[in-house]
Amino acid sequence: MELTAPLKFSMEIPEIYLLLFALLTGIAFGIFLEKAGFGNARKLVEQFYFTDMRMFKVLFSAIVTAMAGIYWLSYLGWLDITQIYINGTYIWPQVIGGVVFGVGFVMTGLCPGTACVSVFTGKLDALAVFAGMFAGLFLFAELEPKLEGILSYSSIGDISLYELFNMEYGILTFVIILVALAAFWFVGKVEERIGRKTA
Repeated sequence: MELTAPLKFSMEIPEIYLLLFALLTGIAFGIFLEKAGFGNARKLVEQFYFTDMRMFKVLFSAIVTAMAGIYWLSYLGWLDITQIYINGTYIWPQVIGGVVFGVGFVMTGLCPGTACVSVFTGKLDALAVFAGMFAGLFLFAELEPKLEGILSYSSIGDISLYELFNMEYGILTFVIILVALAAFWFVGKVEERIGRKTA
């Protein structure tokens, strides 16, 4: 298999190696999630009480790291940003999906990734989340042809933030990093204040 986009160079990599890399990456990701405590619904739900914002910090750090990595790889000429796959943006369907996802996260304390980790570490509460997740996937797959008109409503195409705001990718990355630092400081203060009240 030839690996090209979004890299600006090509290389021949056997498909079995790509699949093995994906498997090992998934296993490592699961191990790190569990070690960080993200396989525990009780731990994750603490962010909704503002007593432990670790999940927020980790996810925001991952976003900023990925953005900075993409910028520097592009700057060095190794990556073509325009070739990176972007999911289509459908405003209202994705807003509704986000609300449903958020309600589910608050009710269960687990998201799809952490639910998988919880299941494979033997937590019974995650089995219900896992079952619900697959039931939802099956139901959506069955109903998708009938919902095509609704799903395509309010589509604005495959657009990224730097295209939406008409900003250079490097400037946008710098702005997001500043926002992340401000957010980390703010949630740290909130954690400290809520923690004192709880104590």
